[in-house]
Amino acid sequence: MIFNMMNRARQSIAKRRHYNRLVAEVDSFSSRDLADMRADRSEMLYQIHKQIYG
Repeated sequence: MIFNMMNRARQSIAKRRHYNRLVAEVDSFSSRDLADMRADRSEMLYQIHKQIYG
């Protein structure tokens, strides 16, 4: 039981780190970069959240 709880905590921490890394990458794009990619920052952040957390 404790092993499972610790395993879930590790997985949660790994997900959060991955999420934070991707968000930082999107935040590093300038408005010009996003315009060149024809991308929307909020949509990208939504998709990242959806990908990581379901």
